[in-house]
Amino acid sequence: MGVTERYVTGVLMGSGMRTTSPEPHKVILKHGQELEEEQEELAEHQPLEQEDLNFERWKRRPIPKRTLHQKIDDLKKYLWNAETNEFMGRSGKSWSLILLFYAALYLFLAAMFGGCLFCLMWSISPYHPTFNDRVMPPGMTMAPHLEGHEIAFNASDRKSWRKYTRSMEEYLRPYNDAAQQRKNIPCDKETYFMQDDLDEAAERKACQFKRSWLGHCSGLQDPNFGYSQGRPCILLRMNRILGYLPGQGKPINVTCGVKKGTPEVLGEMEFFPKSFFENKYYPYYGKLRHVNYSSPVVAVRFMGVQQGTNIQVQCKLNGKGIINDSPTDRYLGSVTFSLEVGA
Repeated sequence: MGVTERYVTGVLMGSGMRTTSPEPHKVILKHGQELEEEQEELAEHQPLEQEDLNFERWKRRPIPKRTLHQKIDDLKKYLWNAETNEFMGRSGKSWSLILLFYAALYLFLAAMFGGCLFCLMWSISPYHPTFNDRVMPPGMTMAPHLEGHEIAFNASDRKSWRKYTRSMEEYLRPYNDAAQQRKNIPCDKETYFMQDDLDEAAERKACQFKRSWLGHCSGLQDPNFGYSQGRPCILLRMNRILGYLPGQGKPINVTCGVKKGTPEVLGEMEFFPKSFFENKYYPYYGKLRHVNYSSPVVAVRFMGVQQGTNIQVQCKLNGKGIINDSPTDRYLGSVTFSLEVGA
């Protein structure tokens, strides 16, 4: 007990007065701290009451389910709140600012896209590629081409070969003599038909290639193209390449043979009008300048195909700069098809 406390107690006892112990929060300081602070620290270490250990009271109460009418009312209020004059949670000013922002944004994007497209179209030519460092050797296509590269029919069965003759007729329609005489010019030279001195946008002339030049494979003398006789015709065409000069000054030759098997099963062949592509039909200047251009065609007629035998036939382009034995592209410089003729 401190000096001050003993003094107070002694005085009170000496006077004979009855005293009571002072309240904790009114007691004079002990070592510079109040006794009340000590009591608060002790209260913090007291055990929890049972009521505090009841965790059920702290659980989140389940939200009551809303009825359909309440949901509809909330939706109506969301769409239009009459109290705040808000549509879908936004005022008229807020909607105006958002619409103005997106209008400006998309207008800027559209202008930027249009500007880029304009610069692109302005920098390239519609008539020829701006940059071309390599011209691939041409491939070759054939007609008829219906169900893959397969020709199988019976000469005595009209239905089996009728689809092939229709395909040939449609393929040769642009080569009709009247259309060629009206659109194209006759050419007698055997050299390339160069027209580079004309204006870039000027239309180029094209040499005539008449259907009648294909002889027995023209469909004029025999509308069945030899299929009814077991002597079918096919048409071969070299792919178009812009500005390409095939053969380096010499014509590109065409040969056909058996890919697998003995050559006797294929028999004799006839080529119309010639067995090569003439240089006067090249170069090709593109569809915008060479509007009436007709690619030259080589027709092949198989005169003595062994009947009842499935023959793998391969026709090739032969000449300088031609690749016809590529292991990855079977259409590069050649075309392969199966031929089977029945009685």
